[in-house]
Amino acid sequence: MTVVPSQSPVPDTDPDPDGDTVGAAAVPAARAVTPAGHGTGPASASASASASASASASASGKFLARAALVTASLSIAGSLLGLVRDQSLARLFGAGSDTDAFLVAWTVPEIGATLLIEDGLAIALIPAFSMALARRARGEPGDPVRALVAATLPRLCLAFAATAALVAAAAPFLVQVLAPGLPDPRPAVDCTRLTAISLLAFGIAGYCSAALRAHRCFVAPGAIYVAYNTGIIAAMFLLGRTWGVRAAAAGVAVGGCLMVLVQLPSLWRQLASRTPAVEATAGDAQERPVRLALIAAVLLFALCRQSQVLVERFLASSLPSGAISHLNYAQKVAQIPMTLSLMVCTVTFPVVARALADGDTDRARDRVERDLVLSSCVVLTGMGAVIACAPQMIELLFQRGAFTASDTVATSDVMRVYALGLLGQTLVGTLVRSYFSAGRPSWYPLAVMVAGITATSVIGAVAVRPWGVAGIAAANAFGITVTAALLLTGLRASRRGSPHGFSLRLRPVLAELSRPVLAAAVATAAGAFAASRFASPVAGLAAGVLSVTGVFAALSLALGVQGSASAVRSVRTVTRRLTHGRFR
Repeated sequence: MTVVPSQSPVPDTDPDPDGDTVGAAAVPAARAVTPAGHGTGPASASASASASASASASASGKFLARAALVTASLSIAGSLLGLVRDQSLARLFGAGSDTDAFLVAWTVPEIGATLLIEDGLAIALIPAFSMALARRARGEPGDPVRALVAATLPRLCLAFAATAALVAAAAPFLVQVLAPGLPDPRPAVDCTRLTAISLLAFGIAGYCSAALRAHRCFVAPGAIYVAYNTGIIAAMFLLGRTWGVRAAAAGVAVGGCLMVLVQLPSLWRQLASRTPAVEATAGDAQERPVRLALIAAVLLFALCRQSQVLVERFLASSLPSGAISHLNYAQKVAQIPMTLSLMVCTVTFPVVARALADGDTDRARDRVERDLVLSSCVVLTGMGAVIACAPQMIELLFQRGAFTASDTVATSDVMRVYALGLLGQTLVGTLVRSYFSAGRPSWYPLAVMVAGITATSVIGAVAVRPWGVAGIAAANAFGITVTAALLLTGLRASRRGSPHGFSLRLRPVLAELSRPVLAAAVATAAGAFAASRFASPVAGLAAGVLSVTGVFAALSLALGVQGSASAVRSVRTVTRRLTHGRFR
């Protein structure tokens, strides 16, 4: 689908099944200029402009809500397939040395996805595409969007291919650095070489995703992890008997190619179209090329953030066999609420970037402040459910085949500790976009991420001996929380000419965040009590999740959490439309 947040609805405009918008873009009435002699007086014109602005804001909210719903639905589908992938890995290969070898190699696609799809290229490229779209909408000669693609895509593809070849060649060295305690490094080396192929595909997929999201197209980018996990699952079952755990690594390469293929048709349609995806505005969007400093700042931040995984696996490699696997399964399940919470930012980041391109810093600031509260509410609800129902979740998801009851106990214990850092993970993911949404380099996020990684490394090294994997998870939670606090503090005051271009009202934001945190603490206790009342894991999980959700929603309404009342109304509207078959 294509979402045009600041465009007024056009009667003949309707999204087609492929996600493109058919029809002309309308200039918002609030910004339109009335020809002389056609007005009915200053008071009438002011009232008309106010009404039009209100209608435009309402349309914007509806478009964003629809985009968020579609993106969240596809994200849930991708996450569910990710769970099927992890279940298949646990069932086919257990939690032993073979799985540890693959998970060491899994570091390559994990870092690659962060750098090239999620927090890296997207943060750098979406502001650049937003600027090009603003220039296209003003009717500048040529096509600024195609010019941007021609100037950046070939060079980036060469860089992606060279990186993939380098990682494949350096696989033995990387395995030795990442997991020096592995008893037999050869399976990990083979898997690393296979997963290295995915780096080229990830780079192209991330480029396509950034371009489409800047065009307000969210269906194809949202579907990439559905395609990715489908490729991995298929490869494990088709090749698992003959290739062993190496089949999973081959599936990573296949899934990466599918991520590209699922986006190409939509991207081709957008590049072939000369019709502006969003309306021209009064703001003067200056041409700002994609700077090397911006790409370097974004990629180094993303790499530093992902190095938490390297620290964890390095420390866990010295523990008994299966420790890396327990940590991995715990993270995969616990991160689902964080992934869902960041869907809000995935949809609104192009809106923030376009607002700054138009010089509307107040709109950008208000959007970021609302996103912080809304994404925190989502992740805190999920965090409460994870902590309250960890044993039931792991037993239902993984306890079969080679994954034993003792693996369930160890993984659920680690997951509860790891979940304490989920709010910090979400705040970091939300806040870092604010630093780069203006398309200018900022080195402050990298500096605070280094501080967080340092805290994780030091605490992890101290805690791993007495507490094992749980100590590593606690170090992760503390380090990312420190990073989130420093990022939030950095946006409390905006200096003139600062890269992010706007400031947050820190005290009101902290006051708003404290309310859902309090609600989550009470809801978690209620959920844990409810889950413990049932011997069946299915009944315990259902009781715990329902208790957490119900208590959190009730307390959010009672405490006046921002947006809680409107969220309830939105859920009722969506449910009613789905019931009557009218929601498109």
